[in-house]
Amino acid sequence: MKVLSKVSAKGLNHFLKTATLVAGLVSVSVASAADIKLRLSAPSSETDQRAVALTTVFGPGVASFAEFEPHWNASLFKQGTELEAIARGNLDMAMASAQELAEFIPEFSIFSAGYMHRDAAHQVAVFNADFMEPLKEKVEDTLGVKLLTVIYLGRRQLNLREDMKVSTPADLKGVKLRMPGSEAWQFLGKALGANPTPMAFTEVYTALQTGAVDGQDNPLPTDKDAKFYEVTKQIVLTSHLVDLNYLAISKKVYDKMTPAQQKQLVKAANDAAEFGRNNQLKLESELADFFREQGLKVYEPNLDAFRTHVQKAYLESDFSDTWPEGLVEKINNL
Repeated sequence: MKVLSKVSAKGLNHFLKTATLVAGLVSVSVASAADIKLRLSAPSSETDQRAVALTTVFGPGVASFAEFEPHWNASLFKQGTELEAIARGNLDMAMASAQELAEFIPEFSIFSAGYMHRDAAHQVAVFNADFMEPLKEKVEDTLGVKLLTVIYLGRRQLNLREDMKVSTPADLKGVKLRMPGSEAWQFLGKALGANPTPMAFTEVYTALQTGAVDGQDNPLPTDKDAKFYEVTKQIVLTSHLVDLNYLAISKKVYDKMTPAQQKQLVKAANDAAEFGRNNQLKLESELADFFREQGLKVYEPNLDAFRTHVQKAYLESDFSDTWPEGLVEKINNL
């Protein structure tokens, strides 16, 4: 009995030591998960479809190993400074536009060119194509940023405060059109025939209200969400850009994750993008009638005239000199 007692005591002691070790490892694992905080800064409002998708799909999708902390309305970093903040290590995630990326990597201006993407499905196919890999790697090497997925922002339309008829780019001569401040955005405004005016998104409503600008361009869901229809009189359905954001994350933060966490992160990003894309497409199909009910004129101009004018402007510009040879053909062939 004494021998059995000694053996039992030893076994119990071993069990307790093992249990303590396991508990310690679990504690470390939980602490490590809690240490992963994904702070995102974006200029959009919390009711924007991108914000809704990231909050309701992406956040829960990574909740088992990371805390998603979004900051909307450019409340954490000013619009256009997010990529630099990630590069400095002051921010974890952002929704980057092709125009912003083109400021650092000129090749990305091809995705900011008017009438390049055909629709939302084509946009996804381009992002996932093999020819995108060198460009994604260049973003990682240059900025320390990894592009996780592409988010469909919508087809950008012209939204003007005056009751004027727009049929061709010539009709926009002298129109002060608010565009984001980067060179790529400003060029698109010129290619449309307007006089582009750089301005942060958060200032647009007041600028339209006071007449500081004559118009702005955004997808219809953004026009509704930001209530631009309250201070404008018409929407011209130019569909000049199938707009996008890339959901971006710090490469350092990504590399600290386990392969399983990285896989889960990418899945959550793609799921959120798909959720937002479907919602955005549904909204776009419904909103033309909504704006008409609000008293706005909503109509299509001469799309062939706009397409010809815009593409000619890009092909004759310095932007096209930076585009990888054959990339336009590869995009068109998808």
